[in-house]
Amino acid sequence: MTDTTVTDATIPSAAKPATRPARPFFSSGPCAKPPGWAADKLATDSLGRSHRSKIGKARLQHAIDLMREMLQLPDTHRIGIVPGSDTGAFEMAMWTMLGARGVTTLAWESFGEGWVTDAVKQLKLEPTVIRADYGQLPDLDKVDWSDDVLFTWNGTTSGVRVPDGEWIPADREGLSFADATSAVFAYDLPWDKIDVATFSWQKVLGGEGGHGVLILGPRAVERLTEYTPAWPLPKVFRLVSKGALAEGVFKGETINTPSMLAVEDAIFALEWAKSLGGLHGLIARSDANAAALDKIVAHRDWLGHLAVDRGIRSRTSVCLTVEGADEAFIKTMAGLLEKEGAALDVAGYRDAPAGLRIWCGATVDTADIEALGPWLDWAYATAKAG
Repeated sequence: MTDTTVTDATIPSAAKPATRPARPFFSSGPCAKPPGWAADKLATDSLGRSHRSKIGKARLQHAIDLMREMLQLPDTHRIGIVPGSDTGAFEMAMWTMLGARGVTTLAWESFGEGWVTDAVKQLKLEPTVIRADYGQLPDLDKVDWSDDVLFTWNGTTSGVRVPDGEWIPADREGLSFADATSAVFAYDLPWDKIDVATFSWQKVLGGEGGHGVLILGPRAVERLTEYTPAWPLPKVFRLVSKGALAEGVFKGETINTPSMLAVEDAIFALEWAKSLGGLHGLIARSDANAAALDKIVAHRDWLGHLAVDRGIRSRTSVCLTVEGADEAFIKTMAGLLEKEGAALDVAGYRDAPAGLRIWCGATVDTADIEALGPWLDWAYATAKAG
């Protein structure tokens, strides 16, 4: 285990560390591939075949079955593979289900703000908007659950998550729409409190981008079959045919042509997750990574968490503050780390306050997080000296 302690946390060492992270992939999306991943380990029999062929549909259904098993998802919830990554999945849910009642949107980071923009400027819904600054969470007690409610479970660009599902009432009138792309497979989610959830394979599973996953609870299915939105729907958003749910979408019959290579890559990641013991094995890896990064931050007074409150701090996309740093300084630090092959893609999101963002999801090895500390010292000292 690499020792992350420095002699004097106020004066980081400018000496280049001797040990680099073995896999310096800390991007918050697409994220590190699972340990042991290699392209030649992917099954390829489905490649070059129609996704509607027997093998194509079987592999898509296998991916859905593995996701259900890994997430311990109840039979009441349907899983569909859809186009457009998490964004496509969430907008599909918005366009097909909103407008039946009032809407409340929660925004404390850039993607939550994106859903506000969709609701206000595109769908013209005049939602109630409850905001908080980066690093903070809105007052969840102010949410009116007679509305449909849109929120991010784990803010990828702010490092802030909702603490649990206790704030979502069991007797809610509206639907809960959770953009859970940095949360699924990293937290034990309360599926009875979630009517709609979306995510992408590119986050906790370390899969490829381009495909989203849409999870619908029974109340969401009821909304789809009983309500017709006032606006036209593009073909890739249509989940209902002749008043009935298009069940094929949730059995591997995708609306448009998927990349079977991306599907095989996701299956590899899901089978890797199964070998760890499933969901709780993934959660344990994420928790260990976040704890290792917490230790690094605790030993350095120039480094901090954007989400000061530990109870709402992400355990996947961890956003850090750097004393005295502006965007240019962070760019210099990130560039130094990348040039040395010590840490890749660690600059914070472009719309977020200047800082670092370290992915701590399950596909990252804890030893690599531990090895990162001295390299952060070196990059900080070198950037200051420059």
